[in-house]
Amino acid sequence: MYNVIFRKVMGSLNMQQIGRHYFNPDNKIEVRQHKLEIWPGFITSISQRETHIMLEAEVSHKVLCLSTILDELYDLFHANRSSFKEQATKKLVGQIVLTKYNNKTYRVDDINWSLNPMSKFKKFDGSEISYVDYYAQVYERKITDLEQPLLVSRPKRREVRAGQQGPEVLHLIPEFCTVTGISDEVRSNFTVMKDLAQHTRVDPKNRAATLNRFLHSISNNKEANSHLERWGLSLDNNLMDIQGRGLPAEQLSQRNFKFSYDIRTADWSRETRGKPVQTAVNLDDWLVIFSPRDKANTQDFVQTLIRVCGPIGMRVNQPALIALNGDRTENYIQAIKEKMTQRTQMVCCIVPNNRKDRYDAIKKQCCLEMPVPSQVVVGRTIAKKQMLMSVATKIGMQLNCKLGGELWCVHNPVPGLMVIGIDNYHDSAQRGRSVCGFVASMNRTLTRYYSRCSFQTPGQEIVDGLRVSLLASLKKYYEINGQFPAKIIVYRDGVGEGQTQAVRDHEIPQLIKCIQGLIPGKEPLLTVIVVRKRISTRLILNNNGQLSNPPPGTIVDSTVTKPEKYDFFLVSQSVRQGTVTPTNYDIIWDNAGFQPDQYQRLTYKLTHLYYNWPGTIRVPAPCQYAHKLAFLVGQSLHREPRIELADRLFFL
Repeated sequence: MYNVIFRKVMGSLNMQQIGRHYFNPDNKIEVRQHKLEIWPGFITSISQRETHIMLEAEVSHKVLCLSTILDELYDLFHANRSSFKEQATKKLVGQIVLTKYNNKTYRVDDINWSLNPMSKFKKFDGSEISYVDYYAQVYERKITDLEQPLLVSRPKRREVRAGQQGPEVLHLIPEFCTVTGISDEVRSNFTVMKDLAQHTRVDPKNRAATLNRFLHSISNNKEANSHLERWGLSLDNNLMDIQGRGLPAEQLSQRNFKFSYDIRTADWSRETRGKPVQTAVNLDDWLVIFSPRDKANTQDFVQTLIRVCGPIGMRVNQPALIALNGDRTENYIQAIKEKMTQRTQMVCCIVPNNRKDRYDAIKKQCCLEMPVPSQVVVGRTIAKKQMLMSVATKIGMQLNCKLGGELWCVHNPVPGLMVIGIDNYHDSAQRGRSVCGFVASMNRTLTRYYSRCSFQTPGQEIVDGLRVSLLASLKKYYEINGQFPAKIIVYRDGVGEGQTQAVRDHEIPQLIKCIQGLIPGKEPLLTVIVVRKRISTRLILNNNGQLSNPPPGTIVDSTVTKPEKYDFFLVSQSVRQGTVTPTNYDIIWDNAGFQPDQYQRLTYKLTHLYYNWPGTIRVPAPCQYAHKLAFLVGQSLHREPRIELADRLFFL
């Protein structure tokens, strides 16, 4: 009810609703060099927190294309006429578009090539009208291209369940539609993202000022106030002050070397430079496959890699260098098939660019057909001589992890503990199917992992795959340690607010049943923690009036937490730009017997153990590893990787 009332308040501020949130088109920012525009706005939600009913407001931005869908169709047509329809369908289906004549968003489900604006449709009164005439009469919009196909949008399932009246299929005019959000293509463009970040990444000081202006604009608007007063509501004009706690910087170790870090940056790249890693695996037998144009750079890279891996304790032998006749995908696959032997530990492919089809084919060959850890390096990455030492060091550390090595560790005071990370990712090859990545720790320092993945199709319970993954992980733990884990903590990522009850009702009982089937006796000491990254809550440190990001290790577990939950907020990462986003941890099942501060401290420790970054990250390392696994399978493999790779971080 409160949120319904507040929508009326937002409407009183002349803000436009796009999707579920409100934006101000009058204050739009044009980024003309990239044909984009940004609408500033707010994400708002009213809910009961520990002691008060609170308004949660977050500064948001909607990125829109200045060009229309019709412009994109023209570009695709001129680029490749022979496969135009196929390319258009591939690019546009699944996109969210905005129709500017009514500021509504729709999902593109298909393209109807047999219809055009001259086609007719039935109105509710039974009469027929063409799209050209309809838009001219209702919206006073003139359609210029009368041969353009129509976009198809079907109603969402929840709209059908809610009984909302409307056509079974909605046809949209490409000329009046613009793409919303940021595509993967744009996201991978560093220059575009850098230019957008200047407007969208707001620092704590400016964020607080924007939110305060927002609150004052409501209090100064008579119509907005009347909506609130009618229900006996009022808003505080200031942001809420709350108390938090700071965890100390963790002590890390590499072999016999112990070190800490600056808590403000939570980065230890300098401290570990040139020091032996925790566990090194020598690289004795490996292949390096490269195209003719990358021959000189490849030779320099290999020699540099051999040189930089010595100080970290990893011996790297000369590889078998395989020069290809061309850079076609089949050249790489054929070379792997012909040159790989039973002794091969690693396949490294130097590719001329980041073409996805070639990358996918190499990963399929090395993860599905001939199981071996693999590394794909884009040629330009090793072309800059001044950066080669740094690049080779990072790749060397990554190779060590893929071979089963460990880089650093933190102290774990709990013996017999297994930590599990679970995350989901959609399968790009099959609509509706998702991949569940499952990663479980295998040692006391929580630095060695066993991984499995499973698939979920619409209507199928994901617990089936989880049960198989957990059973295999428990057996592997017993094989390595000679005993089963005494306590298990599961960090469950990829769960929306509305899915928590399903996890509690379906997943957890199955996990308990699985553990009891293998380890009979008392009830398993199991804790399940739901990890939420996509939240609107922001924490700003107020140090005598100076506003800044709170340092890594900041905990908030009162006032803004929810009374029906056992949850806390943790800021574990440092950001150089914008305002840091905390992660919410919701303990939905607790049978491991830890105190709240022990869960918080363990969670923070685990954010130190992601080996692709010499610093803390936003989620516990097992969650990030599970995401990396699910991403690789969902984007490239589309099948479960071979079991021979399960005890290594081959997906890094």
